[in-house]
Amino acid sequence: MDEIALPKSLTEQTYDILLNAICAGEFDPGERLNQDDIAGRLKVSRQPVNSAISILKANGFVEDTGKRGVVVAQISADQFRSIYEFRSAVEPFAVRLAHDRKPGNAEALSRELLSRGWSAVKSGDLRLQIQTDFEFHAMIYDWSGNETIATAMRKNWHHIRRAMGVVVRQGISAETSWQEHQKIIDALMSDDVGSAENAMRRHIEKAQHETASILSQIP
Repeated sequence: MDEIALPKSLTEQTYDILLNAICAGEFDPGERLNQDDIAGRLKVSRQPVNSAISILKANGFVEDTGKRGVVVAQISADQFRSIYEFRSAVEPFAVRLAHDRKPGNAEALSRELLSRGWSAVKSGDLRLQIQTDFEFHAMIYDWSGNETIATAMRKNWHHIRRAMGVVVRQGISAETSWQEHQKIIDALMSDDVGSAENAMRRHIEKAQHETASILSQIP
């Protein structure tokens, strides 16, 4: 029996909205967050805004500069390098586990997700592209049956999708990513686990290279 899902608090909703806006590039790095302006736009009091900003600060998305108040944190090249180094080790392993533990309807699930991924590419919708990309990787984490992998990757995913937003806004097409996703799934479904692992490793390393190249050009 499923549990009843409790509605999100105003603080949680405000946090989600601000986080999505930061990751989508609606706020630039270094841009000041005006609590009164945000509260007015969201039609809430300052309290949930201040609480949401405190959580964003704890998670490294905003920082307090003193005189200028709270600003969007700069994107850290070192942070993203460490995340992608972690991904390049963990995600191929998750693919190997997924090969052995994937559900019986894995082929149908992957086919449906790949279809939505290509639709997102064609739509040009940045948020949708990033969301479906996350859903692809989350599917692999879930199939791995390893909760530690799933938890660790979800914890870092918002930083990853912020970097992805920068890459996509620089004009790098998401089409290549979905071609690579297709290769991973094709290898998994044909029980070629070695090729699936290698395809995932190349996918992560390519994303790391593109992200590092773009971040190095940001002043």
